[in-house]
Amino acid sequence: MSIAWHEIRDHLMLSSSTFSFQRTFDAIRCSSEPLAHFADPAALLDTLHVGSKAPDEKNQLLAALVRDAQSDGETADCALTLMLLALWPGLDAVRRRSIWRRIGTGDEVASEILARASEAIRGLDLQRVNWIAATILRNIERDLIRTRQREDRHQSLRCEADPNEIPADGEVLSGDAIPELLHRDLVRIVGTDADLVIRVAIDGFSQSEVASELGLSEAATRKRYQRATRRLRDVLQEFR
Repeated sequence: MSIAWHEIRDHLMLSSSTFSFQRTFDAIRCSSEPLAHFADPAALLDTLHVGSKAPDEKNQLLAALVRDAQSDGETADCALTLMLLALWPGLDAVRRRSIWRRIGTGDEVASEILARASEAIRGLDLQRVNWIAATILRNIERDLIRTRQREDRHQSLRCEADPNEIPADGEVLSGDAIPELLHRDLVRIVGTDADLVIRVAIDGFSQSEVASELGLSEAATRKRYQRATRRLRDVLQEFR
């Protein structure tokens, strides 16, 4: 199953290395100032994955690709492919967490993620989004969890469970999602760093991923996470 997922990436990479893809990429470069300095797709992807550009500069590159992916021109599919490759490390992390949560088989999860990613890219409202990659990845993972929750609730109904014991739509279930009470208690203990702790310690995101999502440097994120977890340990010690 994992091989199939990585074969999809290999296919996308192969497509992006063809002569026809390069010609289409050149057309994107000519019409998009942020992308004009990249000689080929590989250079762009290298910059987005491991380059030294600041997060807001990378965000501008992603915004340029999204605009082309949402266009009606011949460059749309090229831009969509580049967006999928740019997001691939994050998509792979979502896939691994989704399999761990038993949301579906490897093939089912892979298919859902790719479909939702393509839909999210082409439907993204750039006027309402600050951090493109973090927003797309967070929404995909959230929707996968909610879909699984609905399926579990429907299964419970078919098993003639007590309707009063089945959470209504919109309620959060324990285990796969963040319990509201936990979030409330964390806010009371660590304040505004509650979301940071939840994203790292419970949702399984890396500190670098959360840094990008929150618009912080990795160093600041690391310090805030360490401070918050120390505060949590101190509070737990008080109850021993």
